Amino acid sequence: MNRLAFSQGHELAPHNGTAVAITPGWMRSEMMLEAFGSTEDDWRSATAPAGFAVSETPRYVGRAVAALAADPDRRRWNQRSVSSADLARGYGFTDTDGSRPDVWRYELDGATDPAGYR
Repeated sequence: MNRLAFSQGHELAPHNGTAVAITPGWMRSEMMLEAFGSTEDDWRSATAPAGFAVSETPRYVGRAVAALAADPDRRRWNQRSVSSADLARGYGFTDTDGSRPDVWRYELDGATDPAGYR
C-alpha cells in the first residue's frame, strides 16, 4: 500500500492531487474489545498484550483522514506513508479520550509504561 500511495502521488501531483498511505496504530475496534472481553468503558483493565494499552479508537484514524482532507496544504503529505499518530502531531487532534496514542513509537522504543505514548 505504501508503494501504491507513492506511485499514485507521482501521477496525481501534476493535477494537484494527493495520495497518502495512512495506517492506524493498534485499533481498539469492537472486534478487538470483544476478543479481550472488554468494552470501551473498561478496556484499560483488559488482559491483553502490552501494546493494547496504547490502542486507539477507529475515530482517531478517522480524524486523521478528516484533518488531511480539510488541509488546503495537504500536498505536503503527498507520496508519504504516515500513521494516525503522525497526523495527530501535525494537526493537533486527539482520540476520543483526549490522548494521542502512538503504538508504533511505543513498540519501537521497547517501552513498558504506556503513559508517555498516550
